[in-house]
Amino acid sequence: MKKIQKTKAEWQKQLSAEQYQVTREKGTERAFTGIYHDFKETGRYACVCCGQELFSSGNKFDSGCGWPSFFKPSIRENVTEKQDSSHSMQRVEVVCSRCDAHLGHVFEDGPEPTGLRYCINSASLHFNPEQKKTP
Repeated sequence: MKKIQKTKAEWQKQLSAEQYQVTREKGTERAFTGIYHDFKETGRYACVCCGQELFSSGNKFDSGCGWPSFFKPSIRENVTEKQDSSHSMQRVEVVCSRCDAHLGHVFEDGPEPTGLRYCINSASLHFNPEQKKTP
C-alpha cells in the first residue's frame, strides 16, 4: 500500500475545519456531538482523508462514551496503533495506516470477543451505506 502524503494546505483544502483539526492535528470532537455516535445504519466506515475502509457497522456497539465505538477494525492492516503520552496520560492512539490520520484511541474495556473499544471521532470517518440487493 502506498502512503498518502499531502501538504498542510492540501489537507486544509480537502477537509472541513473540524475534520482537519481532528485528523491532522490529533484533536478530539466533544462527546455526543459527532454525527456517528448514535448512528445505526448498516455499512462501512472509511477514513475521511483517504477513503480507506476502517470499520464495519457490524463491529459497532453502544459504549455510552459519546463517540462511535467498535470492538475491532474491519480490516486489521488498515488501522495502526501508536503509544500516546499526551495530556499526561498513557493511551493507545489509532491512526489510518494509509494517510496517518488521527482517528481516536483504543481501550481495553470493550465487549467480547475482543475486549477492545476503538473510540473513534466521527469527524475522522466517512460512512458508506450497504448496497441493497435487488431481486
